[in-house]
Amino acid sequence: MLEKFVDALPIPTTKQPSRTIDGVPMYEVTMKEAHVHIHRDLPPTRIWGYDGQFPGPTFHANTGEPVCVLWKNKLPPTHFLPIDFTVHGAEKSQPEVRTVVHLHGGVTEDWSDGYPEAWFTRDFKQVGSYFSQPTYMYPNIQKATNLWYHDHAMGITRLNIYAGLFGMYIIHDDEERSHLLPTGYYDIPLILCDRSFHEDGSLYYPSQSEKPVKDVNPSVIPDFFGDTIVVNGKAWPYLQVEPRRYRFRVLNGSNARFYKMSLSNGHSFIIIGTDQGLVRTPIETSSILLAPAERVDVIIDFSSYEGESIILLNDAAAPFPQGGQPDRKTTGTIMQFRVGTTPTIGYKEPLPYILTTIPMLNEQEASCRRNLTLSMRPDQYGRNIHLLDDRLWTEPISEKACLGSIEVWTLINLSKATHPIHLHLVQFQILDRQPFDREVYEKDGTITRTGPRRGPERIEQGWKDTVRANPGEVTRIIMQFGPFTGLYVWHCHILEHEDYEMMRPYVVVIQ
Repeated sequence: MLEKFVDALPIPTTKQPSRTIDGVPMYEVTMKEAHVHIHRDLPPTRIWGYDGQFPGPTFHANTGEPVCVLWKNKLPPTHFLPIDFTVHGAEKSQPEVRTVVHLHGGVTEDWSDGYPEAWFTRDFKQVGSYFSQPTYMYPNIQKATNLWYHDHAMGITRLNIYAGLFGMYIIHDDEERSHLLPTGYYDIPLILCDRSFHEDGSLYYPSQSEKPVKDVNPSVIPDFFGDTIVVNGKAWPYLQVEPRRYRFRVLNGSNARFYKMSLSNGHSFIIIGTDQGLVRTPIETSSILLAPAERVDVIIDFSSYEGESIILLNDAAAPFPQGGQPDRKTTGTIMQFRVGTTPTIGYKEPLPYILTTIPMLNEQEASCRRNLTLSMRPDQYGRNIHLLDDRLWTEPISEKACLGSIEVWTLINLSKATHPIHLHLVQFQILDRQPFDREVYEKDGTITRTGPRRGPERIEQGWKDTVRANPGEVTRIIMQFGPFTGLYVWHCHILEHEDYEMMRPYVVVIQ
């Protein structure tokens, strides 16, 4: 077992533009193989990273100021993780190593969105079937928020992200700056993920599930849970902090693991933001649940804990919510904060009561209401395929939204797991959740509600791009489609589910 809290938390580098074209900053990012030290006692680990970093460099952008990014693939021609060639999009007829970049939560035109079949290979020698190009435009027409970028190649997303192809993208604006929140050294991204390692330091990813699949090897697995928690590229790191307020922008970058975070001394977090920016008013809470791809923006005030060591804990079941509890010796621990004794100058005045305004979408203005199931069925090898609306990726597009229209989607979870559902392009609001009778629904398609309707949790009352759809519940979300037309996707963000059919295309059209 690796010793905890022996490596200092690294801070991802800030990406700088290489040049400016007609006033627009131009960035160049190279995907390449590298070897990095993830723990003091591990040999260097082979990763694939943006600019060879794990995680990739952090982008800082401003609202209303567009940027261009040239994504350059310089990866080896063969993958070092096990590819299942029976997965759609990863057949032996396709190049083993393919990449395409998605800015998760970004409001972008479709040609810059990272459509899964818009992949490209090293030096752009081979391209996918949909508007493949290496240069993307990000207009940054959103309010201040914490986004992230990651690989999105059809059939191998789980492997490419696990190899290290992910990083943060932060948008700032004047409203955020006006609140005198912690900045600079006291404003820190925390990118959480779980990994497993061989003794030689190399990444371990299983080629089979616990019950091997006959006639398929390697085989896609139902979900992946590593035995080591990694933050900003270090296993169980520590952070030396001053006795003052800090701001942490937390991202769950794991394939499938949920995190229910708390502090070992019982101290509270102050939530100031969620997926798509600031919440209306600060929220005090003792625990925070994050599904894969969700983000939370929090303040932790260390001013009353001089000289103490505080551990950031995890108490989320794996799989969530029906799996076993994490072991405090391993996956139940995330990192450590070491609070110094030297007084420092920090903001002492209370946080503002109002952080932002959030206009609420009106359900009565919805022009379309869709009932969409989250379900499973066996494939030809007896493995479970996770499906959206009981449809495969290759079936005709069934979700066609008109530009500017408001829709309500009811997600009907017939499975036993919570699925973090992500929609590209749009921001949405959570209306409510309610338990229903699964047997009745499977018999005649009727939603028979069996309990009270619950509004969104306090942490979910802002704009979202990923929602936890719980088993045995209907989850309703509302969104307005735009500002762009084109071809996008929606999917589960458990990467093993996404890769094996739990993803569907949708299109936004002019009415």
